[in-house]
Parts: sequence; structure tokens; C-alpha cells
Amino acid sequence: MTQKVTKALSAAILRMLRPLVRLLLRHGISYGTFSDLAKWVYVDVADKEFAVPGRKQTVSRVSVLTGLSRKEVSRIESIETPDDEAIARQYNRAARVISGWLRDKQFIDAEGEAAVLHLEGKNSFAELVKAYSGDMPVRAVLDELVRVKAVELKNDEVKLLTHAYVPAEGEEEKMYILGTDVALLINTIDHNLENTQEKPLFQRKVAYDNLPEEILPQLRELSRDKAQELLEEINRYLVKQDRDSNPQITGSGRKHAGLGIYYFEEDVLEGEEDVQAN
Repeated sequence: MTQKVTKALSAAILRMLRPLVRLLLRHGISYGTFSDLAKWVYVDVADKEFAVPGRKQTVSRVSVLTGLSRKEVSRIESIETPDDEAIARQYNRAARVISGWLRDKQFIDAEGEAAVLHLEGKNSFAELVKAYSGDMPVRAVLDELVRVKAVELKNDEVKLLTHAYVPAEGEEEKMYILGTDVALLINTIDHNLENTQEKPLFQRKVAYDNLPEEILPQLRELSRDKAQELLEEINRYLVKQDRDSNPQITGSGRKHAGLGIYYFEEDVLEGEEDVQAN
């Protein structure tokens, strides 16, 4: 790696770490805890992704790759890392229920919108949950969607209030989104950096750094409406290709693919006017 690339990567790391460290400090995560987690990822990636082809990865080679002592590598490998599988399962199944509600003709009204559903019976919320959430209890899914203000329960009828599962409350689900969405963005950037001979994966943004505060509400609304429209179109395509929803679909491999969109705004601090990207 050239000195220029190392310098550019170091600067990029500092920019990435600033909002992350702000979040960690706000939630009482010390540097020691962060350091152990960072070391664990270094060891895990070196062990699983940087082995010599045809040879078993060794503690000594992981030590050389990571710069950690062999004793430290062995210690790190014994650390029990946090598991958010239960949160991931809850998040993904709730999102699937809302997606099915929006596209499945069985649960759509005459205007093409998500119908108001009875709790039980034919074409009911119970049938929706059974079709799209796997083995999760109907009441558990209902309580979760009510909790995050995605649905409203009134007189034994369930009404969809939003076109996406976005936790309005509950920090555990928001932390899950932080881990998955940021990781996917970095994976895309890494792919585009490493595979220069291939057509790059789509990665774009539009931004200006001298905007009056008064236009932001309109920009938020425009971004939300246009982005939601595009995501729903992509969802309609993907759900037809998903083998969980369509077991009859054949094909090789198992891929995780999709499109992520996010909105951002921040103050431009003195001295940063020339480094904001358009």
C-alpha cells in the first residue's frame, strides 16, 4: 500500500470513527470494550478470510497479519461476543409481515392499498402473520408492530400506519440496523475499491454544503416520498425472486442483495467548507 493510500485510508477511518465514538460514549461503551471488540474482529477476519489457500490458518499467521501477539490472539479467540440473533429474527420477520401486507392481493383493498384486517378469520391479520413471519405467535407480532407504531388496533381490526418497519422506540432494534446497514455500505465501497476491473456496484449520493435551513423540511419530504416509491418498486421485484416466498424458484447459490437509501443533514463547521463532498 502506498503512503498516499495509507494516508487517505487513515483519514477515512477517522471520519468513520467520529460518529461511532460519539454513539459509544453516549451509551457508556468504554475504550477498553471497544478495543477488545476491534481486536476480535481483526482476529476473526484474519482467521476466516486471509488464510493461505489449502493450508489451515494458524495463531502465528493471525498474529503476523494483525500485529497482535500470539498470546493476545489466543485470548481474543476465547472472548464470548454479543449475539443479536433474536433481535435480527424479530426485525426481519416484522419487516416481512409489512411487505406481504403491501403486496399480497389477499391483504390489499380495492384501491390497491393495505386493507384493514380483522384479527382472526379469512384474509385476517392472523393469516398474514402465518404466511410471512414463520412460526412467530400472532400476538407477539401484533404487539411488536403496535409498539413501534407501525399498526393500530381498534375494535378487533388492525390498520397499517406505515409502509416500512422502522422502530420508533426500542434501542435494541436501532442498534441492529446500525450494525447491518453501515456494514453493507462499507462492503459495497470495499467491493468497488478491490474490483476495479468489474462494473462497480451502485453507490451514489447527491449533496450540497451551502443550503439554507428553511429548505430542509421540503427536502426531507421530497427525499422520503421519492425514496419510498423506489424502495417499494424494488421490493415488488425482489419478492418475486425470493425463494423463501417462492419455493419453486430454482437457481444456484444463495445471495443477499438489495438497495439501501438514507437521508442526511448536518451543520457545516468552520474550516470544513472545502471538504464537504458534492
